[in-house]
Amino acid sequence: MALHITGDPAADSLLTDNPLALLVGMLLDQQVPMETAFAGPLKIEQRTGSADAKAIAAMDPESFLEAFKQTPAVHRFPGSMATRVQTLCQELVDAWDGDAAALWTRGDPDGAEVLRRLKKLPGFGEQKAKIFLALLGKQYGFTGSGWREASAPYGEDGSYRSVADIVSPESLTKVREHKKAMKAAAKAAG
Repeated sequence: MALHITGDPAADSLLTDNPLALLVGMLLDQQVPMETAFAGPLKIEQRTGSADAKAIAAMDPESFLEAFKQTPAVHRFPGSMATRVQTLCQELVDAWDGDAAALWTRGDPDGAEVLRRLKKLPGFGEQKAKIFLALLGKQYGFTGSGWREASAPYGEDGSYRSVADIVSPESLTKVREHKKAMKAAAKAAG
């Protein structure tokens, strides 16, 4: 299944074909528009020549940071996010032989196990892990038992809560409206 998250066919193709790119896009998805975050892996590949965990983990941190800073920047916080991406890649090398897809394929894990694995990754808290699990289940072909329950509420069928629900420009608009309503409710409550 082809992903349609960024509106850029080349960026979406990389996300579809490269599990590390998808994982890095999710890592970058904070304090920037979703499209910017998920277009980040293509910028990284174009600027460094790699979308491979082993290669990225081994890159000189200063050179990697320079790739993040090039205009347009990969993220609005290039320093901290370049470090996070390299740290994530090193964790994948150390624990998963550099294979991002092993997080959801090795040992035929169920949804709860994949969630546990994701939450161990640097930069992945409870919410980000649940959203990524929902993305795997809704759009990336993950069928491990209990994935909807483990990713709740993001795994809910027919919802428009997160990047997991973006399949078209119309669904992107609905996700943005949901996020805007949640921020307004939080502001009103706070």
